[in-house]
Amino acid sequence: MNLSTEHWEQEDVFAADAALSERVSFIQKTYLHVFGATALFAGMLWVFVSTPEISTPIARLFFGGGWWAILIGFMAISWVAQSMARRQTNVGLQYCGLGLYAIAEAVFFTPLMMYITMMRNGGEVLTQAVALTITIFGGLTIVVFLTKTDFSFLRGILTVAMWAAIGVMVLSIFTPITLGTWFVVAMIVLMSGFILYETSDVMRTFPTNMHVAAALMLFSSLTTLFWYVLRLTAIMNSDD
Repeated sequence: MNLSTEHWEQEDVFAADAALSERVSFIQKTYLHVFGATALFAGMLWVFVSTPEISTPIARLFFGGGWWAILIGFMAISWVAQSMARRQTNVGLQYCGLGLYAIAEAVFFTPLMMYITMMRNGGEVLTQAVALTITIFGGLTIVVFLTKTDFSFLRGILTVAMWAAIGVMVLSIFTPITLGTWFVVAMIVLMSGFILYETSDVMRTFPTNMHVAAALMLFSSLTTLFWYVLRLTAIMNSDD
C-alpha cells in the first residue's frame, strides 16, 4: 500500500514499455515473489502463534492498550523495508526488505490470529478468510490485466480515503465512536481500490529489474486486505 511516486534511473525500461518477453518475465517474477513473501509470512505467523514465549508478550502489549506502540513500530519497519526493497543497486538489500516486511506483518497479525484460534470455529473462519482474500485479490488482478485499464485516476481518491480512515481511527480513541462492521467493510473496499491502482502502477512505473519492490507493494496491500477480511469473517461467524 504505497502511493509515492518513485524516481528510477533514466536508462531503466518500464514494464509497460518493455518487450513482451521482458514484460512477461517481470510479471512472473513479481508474483512469484508475492507468493514467496506470503509463504514466509504464513510460516512465521504459525511459529509466533504456536510459541507462547513470543505470542504472549505481543498479545499482552496489544490487548493491554499498547496496540498503538505495535502499530507505530510496524509503520516504522514498513518504511525501512520499503526503502530497502527500492535500492536498485543492491539486490540483497531488496530481498532483506521484502523478508523484513513479511516478518513484521507476522508479528502484527499474531494477536488477531491468537483470537481466531480461540474461537470455537476458528479453523472455518480462517479458511473462509483466506479463500475470500484470494478471490478478491485474484479477481482484481485479472481485471487489470484483461482490461489493461490505467487505474492511475484512483490515486487522488485513495489518498483522501486513506487519510480519512486514519482520521476515523484516531478519532475513535478519543470519542465513543466504535470501528464496527461498517468500518471493516469500508476498509476492504479501500484495499480493493489500492490493489487495482497498484497492479496498474506496477506495469506503468516500475522498471523490469525492480520486481522485488513491486512484489513488496502488492504483498502489502494483499496482507492489509487479509487483515480486514479476517476481521469481517470473525465478526460474521461470532453472530452465529
